Amino acid sequence: MIELLGQLFITFFFIGLFNFGGGGAMLSLIQGQVVTTHAWITQAEFTDIVAISQSTPGPIGINCATYVGYEVMENAGFGQLAGILGSTLATLAVVLPSFLVFFVIIKAFNKFHESRTFADIMKALRPAVAGLIGAAALVLIFRTGWSSGRLQVSLLTENFPDWKAWVIFVAAFVIGFTKKAGPIAIILGAGVIGLLIY
Repeated sequence: MIELLGQLFITFFFIGLFNFGGGGAMLSLIQGQVVTTHAWITQAEFTDIVAISQSTPGPIGINCATYVGYEVMENAGFGQLAGILGSTLATLAVVLPSFLVFFVIIKAFNKFHESRTFADIMKALRPAVAGLIGAAALVLIFRTGWSSGRLQVSLLTENFPDWKAWVIFVAAFVIGFTKKAGPIAIILGAGVIGLLIY
């Protein structure tokens, strides 16, 4: 159990350390580690975790880390108390790098905020953030993997089981993009429609 808790802490510490762009960008990093690299949970479980994390108060990346920490320990057969400990460690690990980096930035900001180099670094990070958020969306739609040296891509049918799920997805995207509807309204609306349909 101690070894698994240590792996959880290290994994989420590095996710927090190399995450730029907030919780949405963090999802592809979490999926790569907990589903692909360590195989602690399945892709279907990860999708459920993302849905719950998005629907509950708080940053989605931190919510996801909390839930994953619990699921990993529970799936390993260590019980509920170990699950709570896994949640706590994963959450602490994912926020600790940001806290430390932010503390250093606060100390250094007054010295470097007018620096051209600092402004250029911040500008260069914007495309990377957009790419990470886009990768998070693709992770929830497609399953990827390597087979015989070739990249294999297939649709995650468990996430989009029929045409109605695709309609809800497209409608939520269009409404969010064109009407500038808030995420709360979109989540609640999609949830109610999903309950009525399914």
